[in-house]
Amino acid sequence: MKRGFLFFSLLCFAGIAEAQDIVLPTPVKTGGKPFLEIVNARHSERTYVKKELPAQVISNLLWVANGFNRADRRTVPSAMNKQEMELYVVFDDGAYFYDAAQNILKLVAKGNYKEALGQPNITDNAALTIVMVANLNKSSMDMARISTGCISQNIYLFAASEGLGSVARGSFRNAELAQALQLNSRQAITLVQPVGYLK
Repeated sequence: MKRGFLFFSLLCFAGIAEAQDIVLPTPVKTGGKPFLEIVNARHSERTYVKKELPAQVISNLLWVANGFNRADRRTVPSAMNKQEMELYVVFDDGAYFYDAAQNILKLVAKGNYKEALGQPNITDNAALTIVMVANLNKSSMDMARISTGCISQNIYLFAASEGLGSVARGSFRNAELAQALQLNSRQAITLVQPVGYLK
């Protein structure tokens, strides 16, 4: 009897632990504004209204930024298809890893890590901040910077299409943010980019 209760308790605990991850809805891969209109609307925005993004918008955003649009190819190019870039997402209540293959945000750490993002006048009211991380075991930093630029522009274009604001930022507390995201010595943060509703 005790063993059965213990097994049931462990199952419940496992369910609670898994519930901390965020299973995103399937990204919508059609529609949006005409491309030239989006490019014309693209700009950097540093002031946001505090408001959460719907799960569908987050899913679409992350897919556009660095999801898979073919069996083993991403929405952004990488040299020799190394796919060295990964995305992390910082919300008010925690930091998550974007598992593009599973379309899941996997909890890395609970808590508010926005201070590590720097420039609170920009990041505090953003709905989320995307952190771009290079795996230097897969490629060089030079190649990672090119991939980072492609990801950043995709985020900008998605934001413009959705009437959202975004800004690419190279100023952040690198050591603190790397610790918060539990990165290893061969993972390097290349850029952070908040996204939010326009003020």
